[in-house]
Amino acid sequence: MAVNLPLPQKADLMPVKGFEMGIAQAGIKKANRKDLLVMKLMPGSQVAGVFTLNRFCAAPVQVCREHLAQEGRNGEIRALVVNTGNANAGTGEQGMKHALQTCAALAKDLKINPEQILPFSTGVILEPLPIQKIIDALPRAVADLGENHWFDAAEAIMTTDTQPKASSLTVNTPEGLVTITGICKGAGMIHPNMATMLGFIATDAGFAPGLLKDLTKEVADLSFNAITIDGDTSTNDSFIIMATGQSSVQIQSPNDPSYALVREALVTLARQLAQMIVRDGEGASKFMAIEVVGGKTAEECRLVAKAVAHSPLVKTAFFASDPNLGRILAAIGYAGIQDLDVSRVQMWLGDVWVAKDGGRNPSYQEEDGQKVMAAQEITVKIDLGRGSATQTIWTCDLSHDYVSINADYRS
Repeated sequence: MAVNLPLPQKADLMPVKGFEMGIAQAGIKKANRKDLLVMKLMPGSQVAGVFTLNRFCAAPVQVCREHLAQEGRNGEIRALVVNTGNANAGTGEQGMKHALQTCAALAKDLKINPEQILPFSTGVILEPLPIQKIIDALPRAVADLGENHWFDAAEAIMTTDTQPKASSLTVNTPEGLVTITGICKGAGMIHPNMATMLGFIATDAGFAPGLLKDLTKEVADLSFNAITIDGDTSTNDSFIIMATGQSSVQIQSPNDPSYALVREALVTLARQLAQMIVRDGEGASKFMAIEVVGGKTAEECRLVAKAVAHSPLVKTAFFASDPNLGRILAAIGYAGIQDLDVSRVQMWLGDVWVAKDGGRNPSYQEEDGQKVMAAQEITVKIDLGRGSATQTIWTCDLSHDYVSINADYRS
């Protein structure tokens, strides 16, 4: 059961001018479920992506990187295709062939070049992609193309997710109104540096060529790269921002008056989506924010937050509402800051001051910690006492259900 995660409402998901989606049932893993998504972009759109750092990356990830690198030579990216139920990872040369066949088949239906298409897959690793089922279903997805299919698109990319994940917002800029809508999927194998997640955000703002690439990486680092569920970095994770340029807002450089506003809105939406993944973490019953302050650099704050956030001992203690908070201090100590002066470290659980100057706060009472840990949403704040840098990582607890879900995943 997702932690305080309301179901998105279709009426709240705003269409993005110049962007369409079509959904089909291909029967890739199970019959009678949406499992194939096609996204189509207007000519002149900008597309940028961030992908998994796993060296065993899936065939579609490799094709996406290649097509984005060749974008100027082969024409702009005009379409994306996503299948669920099969990751097309660990599939060798055959997997690459299938990813390219998917692009070729969709290109024929859309009358564009195969290199103008980005393919994505999610699901079971080490299984051959049922390519013919996908090819047969693509015309149905193309026939279904429309601007108002965000909710169905979010459903079509789910695997172990308990519900679709989608959000929209608008932002007023000096040049006019910008619409931003996005979807994502993911519930397990989630760890910073991306994970078994897919995230797609579309906006009608326009960007000068090349500007969106750096912005996408920055947005990812502040959202999808700031979550962890179980410490496993998957083979297929991808995060894409698409800008159709169909609004009056045309951003030529980071110095443009609208840039900061659009950037902030993209970060806000991406964080909303990323936190939906944590709230829907496999077997999750608690949502936790690990806030580290007082670091010399953001990176060392990140190291500490990550160590705490994906420690199985910490996560199981939170599941049990057991204030065994020495586990957090242990994680801080092994995070990798070699010159950390532990006598300057402070820690709070919610508003309860637990650790003072590297040891137990004399006024701390365990029943106070127990009350905080019984809540569904918890903040752990750690002050390293070294500087002014900060970093926050969002995570969830680790429950019995996590084991059950992953033990039964392929059945």
